[in-house]
Amino acid sequence: MTRRLFSTAAALALGAATPALAQVPTLTISVYGIAQDEYKAALYDPFEAICGCRLVVETGNSSERLAKLEANRAAPVIDVAALSDADAAEAAQKGLIQPIDPAAITNLDSLYDFARDPVGGNHAIGYTFYGTSIVYRSDEVSVDSWLDLFSDELRGRVALPNITTTQGPLALYMIERAAGGESDDFDTAIAMVAEHRDDIVTFYERGSQIPQLLQQEEILAAVVGRFGWSNILRTGLPVAWAEPAEGQTGGMNVLTVVEGTEQAELAHQFIDFWLSTEVQTRLAEGLIDSPVNTTVTVSEDIAEGLTYGAETAAAISFIPPAVQLEHRNAWIEGWNNNVAR
Repeated sequence: MTRRLFSTAAALALGAATPALAQVPTLTISVYGIAQDEYKAALYDPFEAICGCRLVVETGNSSERLAKLEANRAAPVIDVAALSDADAAEAAQKGLIQPIDPAAITNLDSLYDFARDPVGGNHAIGYTFYGTSIVYRSDEVSVDSWLDLFSDELRGRVALPNITTTQGPLALYMIERAAGGESDDFDTAIAMVAEHRDDIVTFYERGSQIPQLLQQEEILAAVVGRFGWSNILRTGLPVAWAEPAEGQTGGMNVLTVVEGTEQAELAHQFIDFWLSTEVQTRLAEGLIDSPVNTTVTVSEDIAEGLTYGAETAAAISFIPPAVQLEHRNAWIEGWNNNVAR
């Protein structure tokens, strides 16, 4: 892939004397707003140096940027979009993104299986993922099951994510599984949370609340995404990441090529570069993204702050994007009618 990118750059250089060929190609990408300085150093600048092109970066949350894709479907202004897997599935349903050519992604075989085609139809490729489990004060309690969230030992000492957060449905998904429920609407899980809602300290809106709640000893356990684990460790408290008998869940962010882009080849090259061992390693070492490239190796200290390794990846059960799309309104309705009332 690198050879191909250098060839592209060389061809542009040879044509520099001709004004029509001297124009530098531009690739516009739509990404999450976090860690942009780190992304610039690890991904954007190195890609520009290789491809001889210019990157234009637009940022925002996934749903906002999905709305922009839809608003500009007749005349796309974005070439590559990084989205949640569920938003990518919605974008595919609406015809806002086009299939990615697997033959153009030389790093595809190096990825975890779940990242190669998470939406279906080759409409997206995962570039990072995270686990979701229960963090708890290991000096005070033990957590071996998702149902321990409702134990007498933890009564009045638990924080759960609100249904409107990314972690909310993930928590319900695992509670449903642990309780033996089989509803994609999470009826059993919602009923269980409703039964114990007076025992929950807070249904939090931001993961940044959890370290403070633990420090103040208002809670002894909380459901969190692994991306918040390093901040919890910094509290210096004796805390542990639970490995419940029912497993862990998690989420994934994906890369997509926008339908109608005039830079489809460059878009594929950029996605392939993002998924390379080199870039995925730099982002992992900066604790920016947990790698989906299985050839990435990091130190134990770095791995502790990530969702890392084949064993960890195998323990994660993702909610299929199609299920998220079909049932998320029912989750919110069930929560509002039973938990939030």
